[in-house]
Amino acid sequence: MKIGIIGAGNIGGNLTRRLTALGHDVSVANSRGPHTLTELAEETGARPVRAEEAARGAEIVVVTVPFKAVPDLPSGLLDGAAEGVAVIDTGNYYPRERDGRIAAVEDEGLTESRWTERHIGHPVIKAFNGTYAQDILDRHRPAGAPDRLALPVAGDDEAAKAKVRALIDELGFDTVDAGGIDDSWRQQPDTPVYGLREGVEAVTKALSEASPERPAAFRG
Repeated sequence: MKIGIIGAGNIGGNLTRRLTALGHDVSVANSRGPHTLTELAEETGARPVRAEEAARGAEIVVVTVPFKAVPDLPSGLLDGAAEGVAVIDTGNYYPRERDGRIAAVEDEGLTESRWTERHIGHPVIKAFNGTYAQDILDRHRPAGAPDRLALPVAGDDEAAKAKVRALIDELGFDTVDAGGIDDSWRQQPDTPVYGLREGVEAVTKALSEASPERPAAFRG
């Protein structure tokens, strides 16, 4: 499968490593340009490209950039992507640590991923936002393993969600359907499921126990 990854930090870099190891055709981009990705490209065989080229022909595109950087992504980001492309959003809003106050999230009550959708002009599937990056490399397990971790996955497009869940299964993790994008607050930072290293039953329970009240530490 052709996959574009926009953002080469901890999550983006480790997804590049695992997905290329699984035989996928991966293009990877960051904000600093392809010349800064030479080492990752040599390690993995992924193609370093500019952000506006990462989605070209891709069936899945991963957007894994700092939340505040989403509006700076190139316009037409998904131009040239494959028909029915699924877009994975890994983002989290950290107003005090990194992003500053974003009124649409705090005053309008938008979930992070709904805000991201507005900027990129395409539905997204929220996944990997509460996953430890190193677990992508170290904690994958075959289907049915008793210690296989489960990840929550939220999104409105059921076909895209199914495509993403299948990819996560291939990566070595179970998934739990966390509802639509307006429900994705259940997996934002400081909720019970965020960073949870457990299986399907515990992840399902944690999602049900989330509160829609955003904690003070995660308000600007």
